[in-house]
Amino acid sequence: MRYKTIMLRKIVTLVVVLPLAAIIIAFAVANRHGVTVTFDPFSSSNPAYAATVPLFVLIFVLVILGVVIGGVAAWLRQAHWRRAARKLDGDNRRLLQELSAVRERLVVETQRASAAEAAAREIAVQRDSDRPAPTPAIAPPTA
Repeated sequence: MRYKTIMLRKIVTLVVVLPLAAIIIAFAVANRHGVTVTFDPFSSSNPAYAATVPLFVLIFVLVILGVVIGGVAAWLRQAHWRRAARKLDGDNRRLLQELSAVRERLVVETQRASAAEAAAREIAVQRDSDRPAPTPAIAPPTA
């Protein structure tokens, strides 16, 4: 069963990755001409910083940057749920410890009650064996 799962995963990976790799390579080859990137909006003729990079590199960097920024934004939005999960996990651990302590006390109290009941039975048996047998009442002789 495990072998079939691994083989299916490999086949799906090949079916997805090979066409995707071919598309990325074709995109990179078609867009390899240089593009000037500048971060100076005030002076386009003499920018403070300018770099010439292939277009596909610029697009890949922007896509990766977009994925990272989107991941960080999603992570920040989910902070409330992570905090709630941590709080509930702490509450759960505390309640489990409390339950364990209550169970231990119940066992101890049950053992004490059993011991007390056994001692009471033993005392009752001893009291019954130490007591003299009742004598029957004899009527006084009549004269």
